[in-house]
This record gives sequence, structure tokens and C-alpha cells, in this order.
Amino acid sequence: MPYTDSADVRLYFEVFGDEEASVLVLVSGGGAQLLSWDERFIRMLTAGGLRVVRFDNRDTGLSERFGGDDDLDGGYDLSDMADDVLRVLDDLGVDAAHVAGHSMGGMMAQMLAIRHPDRVLSLGLLSTIPGQSPRYVLHGERPELSAPPARVTRGQAVEFAGAYAESTRLGAYDPQVEWHRAAAGEAYDRGYFPEGFSRQWAALRRAPERLEALKDVTVPTLVFHGREDDVLHWASAVDIAEAIPGAELQVHADVGHLIPHELWPDLAAALLRTARRAELGH
Repeated sequence: MPYTDSADVRLYFEVFGDEEASVLVLVSGGGAQLLSWDERFIRMLTAGGLRVVRFDNRDTGLSERFGGDDDLDGGYDLSDMADDVLRVLDDLGVDAAHVAGHSMGGMMAQMLAIRHPDRVLSLGLLSTIPGQSPRYVLHGERPELSAPPARVTRGQAVEFAGAYAESTRLGAYDPQVEWHRAAAGEAYDRGYFPEGFSRQWAALRRAPERLEALKDVTVPTLVFHGREDDVLHWASAVDIAEAIPGAELQVHADVGHLIPHELWPDLAAALLRTARRAELGH
């Protein structure tokens, strides 16, 4: 299986597409495994000429864990998690890549562009925020993540995922309940350790404010958000797009924190367009 062999953190990753093509790294959100990037979506990107990499963030899936069942702080921060993208790229021998992240993954992508601008060709910032302002954060303090998580059975995890997906039904978009149920079952089988998200959460709580630093980011950037996101407010997308020169802003009506499958073609086209802007030097 493909793991980072030379890095100090063992990360599981998968690669799709032509070895000679430019690389796009897809970075998952908090607690999410690489399964959050469906292979059908990835095929849209590889068909457009990109080589796509997805990986399990530390403390998820098949990647390295930073504690046991009762350890709620792994001792790392958002910069360390952002550098995991570089660990994967270094293992592949890739000097610079396009990077797109959802939610926490978008925060990691921001940190990467701020701290290592020479390694980032373009950015896709999806349903994410540039800091911890109450103006952006709608989910509250999440006190349950500061205590050892309750463990559930596989069946309970599948039922919860289906119920949550159904609760996100908005407008004409299909919440894809069965897809979320199947993905939850597969994720449970690959690696069920909910305390990993608590450790990621501890890192997020220490994350620095980034909005001012984003003004120095010059790579082509797509900013994508749902107007009905009840986790992270879409005002954050406006602020990010205003901070990054020339960023493309998309705010979608009837879209929450999760990206509807019906929008996958539009999102793929936007990421490909952003990558082409980078390669043309725009």
C-alpha cells in the first residue's frame, strides 16, 4: 500500500491519472477519510488532465495515529497538518502542486500557501474559514470534543451518517443518503477511532488567524461555499476572496456544508479552470 516511507509521519495516500500531468492534492475535512473524495469526482479531474492525489489526514483512516482512546490532544497544530501535504508530495518527488481542501482541509491549504508559497500552484478553498471569528464559526464550542468520545457500532455509525445526510436536504439537491451510509460503513471498516477527530480539533483550536496573511497569497484561487452552510458561515468565503488577489468566488444557494453530488461537475470544472490559470501564469 502507498505510504510515505521517508517522512517522519506515516501517511496513507492514493494517486490517480497520468504520471506526467500536474498534480492536484485533495485534502479532506475534520475527521473525514480520503473516501470523502469520491472516485467519480476524481475521474472528472483526471479526464481534465490532472494527476490527483488523495490521502488520509493524520489521525484518520490508515494514516498514523497520535494517541490512544483517551488521548484528546496529539500535540500537533494546523501547520503540522498542512506540512503533511508536503510529506506526501516529497514522497512522490513533486516540487509543487495544486491544492484543494474542504473545511479543515481548506484551512490546511491556506497554511500551506502562506508558509510554503513555492510549493503551491493554485488553491481550491471549499466550505472553509480564515480564522476563528464568531462571524464564521456557527457550530459553537463543540464541548463534546473535549471529552473521550462515545464509541458506536458499525450499524450505529451507518445510521447516524444516513440521518445526518437526510437532515441536510436543501432545495432540489439529493442528499445522497445511501452514498453517505455506504461511505460511513467503509470508513468504519478502514479505521474507526473517533478520538482522532478530537485530536484534530485540538489542533484547530490552536490555529492562527490567517486572513491578513492571505493578502500575500498570489496563486490562482477558487473560493467555493454554500449559502446555507450551518457549520461555517459563507461570509468567510467573501472575506477570503477579497483577501486573495484575483480569487474566483462561488457562493451557491441551497447548499450547506457538504457539496451536493449534482455540483461535482461544476466544482471539477472550476478547479480545472483554476489550475489552467496557474499554468498560463494568470
